[in-house]
Amino acid sequence: MNKIEEYYQFMVETAFNAGRLTLGYFQAKFQMEFKSDRTPVTEADRKAEEFIRGAIEKKYPRHAILGEEWGSKEYPDSTFRWIIDPIDGTKSFIRGVPLFGTLLALEIEGEVQAGAAYFPALDEMVSAATGLGCFWNGRLARVSTVDRLESAFLTCTTFQNLDIGEKGPSFDRLRERTYFQAGWGDAYGYALVATGRVEIMLDPTMAIWDAGPLLPILREAGGYFGDWKGHQTIYGNEGLATNPLLLPEILQMLNP
Repeated sequence: MNKIEEYYQFMVETAFNAGRLTLGYFQAKFQMEFKSDRTPVTEADRKAEEFIRGAIEKKYPRHAILGEEWGSKEYPDSTFRWIIDPIDGTKSFIRGVPLFGTLLALEIEGEVQAGAAYFPALDEMVSAATGLGCFWNGRLARVSTVDRLESAFLTCTTFQNLDIGEKGPSFDRLRERTYFQAGWGDAYGYALVATGRVEIMLDPTMAIWDAGPLLPILREAGGYFGDWKGHQTIYGNEGLATNPLLLPEILQMLNP
């Protein structure tokens, strides 16, 4: 087993176990509060991130960590950084909607090389590592081969911030051309693209931990994840995923 396989197996196991932990709180009573940006955080978020951090610190004690709830743990000489979102889709979680997930990614020398997205209420795992492929519950996953916008399914997380600059008109153009539009949001929308069930997923704003595992997942599934300009990155503060057949026309519509 090479090192990337070792990291990948550890990642999938850890994301799975942390996701199962969150199920103990789902559709039950739990403590919740709002952060300064008015986004919710629950004890399930914090417990899941604590679990993941503990597993990493035990297995890889000199690796850096960035998590949504507990911030950064840096090692200046480390070329490895784990990126954690314990519950992506907390707003869904607090309302009892099953489209939330536990996200975990590994960045090596500044490039995300492996990622896992586990959706515990649906028991779906979508994961990938460079050179190993993308897997959906153990089966190889690929983006769809739909090559016309008129046949494409489009989804997004939220309509907030779509009126900033050109984003509103750009989104409207794309919405008008596509066959079907839905709000299957947060990381689950990107998992749908990676597994060929949806053609386009986009977000007007996105944090690093929201995006962490999505680049290797989409890349290994044969698709694109990055910003609205065509850069494959988790640092674009926005997200777009699609298949390579639709990407050129989508980028042209988003950047008139």
